[in-house]
Amino acid sequence: MAEGLKIEDLRPYGDYKPAGLGWLGDVPKHWDIAPLGALTRLKSVVNQPDRQLLSVYLQRGVVRFSDVNEKRTNATSEDLSNYQAVEPGDFVLNNQQAWRGSVGVSQLYGIVSPAYLVIKLSNRFSSNYANQLLRDRNMVAQYLISSKGVGTIQRNLYWPHLKRNIVLVPPIDEQNAIVRFLGWSTSRLDRAIRAKRKVIALLNEQKQAIIHRAVTLGLDSSVALKPTGIPWLGEIPKHWEVIPARYLFRAVTRRDIRGDEPKMSVTQRHGLVPTAEMEENSTQAQSYDRFQLCHPDDLVLNKYKAHLGVFWASVRRGLITPNYTVFKPTQRAASKYFEHLFHTQTYRDAFSMVVYGVIQGMCPLYTQDFYRIPCLCPSKEEQVRIVDALVNMTKSEDIAITRLEREIDLLYEYRTRLVSDVVTGKLDAREAALNLPDEASVEAAEDVDAGLDEGEFEE
Repeated sequence: MAEGLKIEDLRPYGDYKPAGLGWLGDVPKHWDIAPLGALTRLKSVVNQPDRQLLSVYLQRGVVRFSDVNEKRTNATSEDLSNYQAVEPGDFVLNNQQAWRGSVGVSQLYGIVSPAYLVIKLSNRFSSNYANQLLRDRNMVAQYLISSKGVGTIQRNLYWPHLKRNIVLVPPIDEQNAIVRFLGWSTSRLDRAIRAKRKVIALLNEQKQAIIHRAVTLGLDSSVALKPTGIPWLGEIPKHWEVIPARYLFRAVTRRDIRGDEPKMSVTQRHGLVPTAEMEENSTQAQSYDRFQLCHPDDLVLNKYKAHLGVFWASVRRGLITPNYTVFKPTQRAASKYFEHLFHTQTYRDAFSMVVYGVIQGMCPLYTQDFYRIPCLCPSKEEQVRIVDALVNMTKSEDIAITRLEREIDLLYEYRTRLVSDVVTGKLDAREAALNLPDEASVEAAEDVDAGLDEGEFEE
């Protein structure tokens, strides 16, 4: 940090005036307050198919579609003639997801889906300040109120409602000071987050090495090994078998829904959890008519993410989207053991070899192909012993990871609050911006979200 400068030393402005809006409270006296429509205009320029494709992601704003590793499962249209042109400085919203914060001011030339809103901003806005303000949680709350729809998967935001949303307009030099300060302060918070994520990655590697050894070679290192005859499996304990998955699991589709079951989501990071716990990171369906049931001890697969090891053993009865496959174990299989086994890189590579498709995120693992996968199979009793032993064998890593993830969550909360307080005038960053070292520049704000998660998308 700059010597002698602390974020905690920021103070409020000297003079305030009431904004006339309960959620906003008082704002600096010299700031202007106006409806968004008074400072912007809706635009729609099409027939630019040669431009690069852009998208809007939670936490990241407007990005190149090609830069996103985790593509959505809905395919991009082959005909791009109706896609809308975007210029640097344009405000872009996913009109069905703006209520969740899927908005941003673009730094790029490109095109976006016809379903998006593209808005040209007045020159009274610095584009970097506008990007911070228009993604602030107070603005997102306005988008939610202005959106129309039922349920939480589609809440459409239309221009006649959006343009009435209130924005704050400080003098342009003050906007630049805010951007300068936030570029400096958030980059340091992001650096701390990235450092903790690197430690988590190392701990996960260590944990996976422990798990891989246990589920592929057992707990007793003195046991004699035998070749499997399958190059990618190598040797296994002499008393183990290699069995096609069809003899261990059967796909089931249950419809005996009582009506009180929780809706479940399967994600790579969090596993199989009630969707309500993932509301901030996942979209939810309006109708559950086509959903199926999973029971305790079922193995649930996100069929589009098999190559990422997204298999999870269920611990409760719940509703699962039709995009998932539910497998009931036979008497020979303990689902939790195979959850661990299928998470190993060995099996993730095996699944990658049998999925079909040419678009990332659109390559499902079909049930018949899963059935042909050769599975390592100790006795069920040994499977259970391995699962139980792994709880203690990876306990220290789990404790450390949980602590670091909580620290990251707190840093994100602090970051969000800091940005919100500065862009809405609750804290005065002008003097702090003047005292920053030379390397803190406006350009730093363009990378303000470097290192943030792309978010998890359940569709």
